[in-house]
Amino acid sequence: MSEIRYFSSEKKLGDSLLVKYIMMQFHKYKETDQQLCKAQEEMKFLASSYLCYLQSQRRYKEICDQYHVKGERSIKESADMMGFKLPHDPK
Repeated sequence: MSEIRYFSSEKKLGDSLLVKYIMMQFHKYKETDQQLCKAQEEMKFLASSYLCYLQSQRRYKEICDQYHVKGERSIKESADMMGFKLPHDPK
């Protein structure tokens, strides 16, 4: 749910259709003491897959914003961004 907060435009997560759907699916495959539900294991795998996807999308957007938004950069800005140092100007 924390990753959905980054993408959600709604103030309350409970109002989101996505959150309602996820909660409905987890309640549907809830494990009880009497049974071990194979579908619940599938839901855990699916949830971890979605989490990985959402985290990757957020990181991708951060990297794009950092490196591709500014357009043309000076040589010094490019060197600083990559961790290089330019040779010093003669005194």
